[in-house]
Amino acid sequence: MRRIWLTGASSGIGAALAEQLLHAGDHLALSARTVAPLEALATRFPGQVLVAPGDLRDPLQVQAIGERIAATWGALDTAILNAGTCEYMDAQHFEAALIDRVVSANLLSTGHCIETALPLLRSGQRPHLVGIGSSVSYLPLPRAEAYGASKAALRYLLEALRLDLAAEGIDVTLVSPGFVDTPLTQQNDFPMPMRWPVDKAARHIAGRLEKRPYEIAFPGPFIAVLRLLGCLPTGLQVALGKRLSRSQASAPHQENP
Repeated sequence: MRRIWLTGASSGIGAALAEQLLHAGDHLALSARTVAPLEALATRFPGQVLVAPGDLRDPLQVQAIGERIAATWGALDTAILNAGTCEYMDAQHFEAALIDRVVSANLLSTGHCIETALPLLRSGQRPHLVGIGSSVSYLPLPRAEAYGASKAALRYLLEALRLDLAAEGIDVTLVSPGFVDTPLTQQNDFPMPMRWPVDKAARHIAGRLEKRPYEIAFPGPFIAVLRLLGCLPTGLQVALGKRLSRSQASAPHQENP
């Protein structure tokens, strides 16, 4: 039985992953701004769920969540930092505030959570830090300036932390999903190749966490194509980006509550 803190647990990958871990018998502290789905899981899995809601962009609220976990369990074995957001950029109307919002939600809030989680993990059993990134960090894509930058920064943050935490025995795993069928991605108005059902994605992640790999990236063929394209000369990447940008209309704001 692991004591796990899972953020962004009210919908999408977070909610599906919570189901997988709870059915496996783990104890979960669930965080999101939307409380009702967390309470529903607590009702369905009595004694396994600690409802710990809050806005992770607020360091004081994150600190309060950590204090709640410490008071209840005393330690953490795993922290899965999944919460995040996505907004697409219109370069003709460049908006710095959009970058601020996305970086705050995807990178800075993760930093708040890591600051809170590490002391609890140091008191846990076989501590494991997990961050949900994105396959977008393999290849620059049109209109993904803010989202891609935040996820690329998250990749570097976790990969550097892996080096610094190795001596303490804290393993670090980065999860890099491709397209996953969630209520958020269903709003996208562009093709999403090799899109996985959310339950399949959650099973894939849960099934590999025990092995503590450096990275969990899926689906394999999609990741392989992105990595290959990421090795192309810049001129060819620009040509590809022009074709993609012409075929993509503006997509709505997305957020993991």
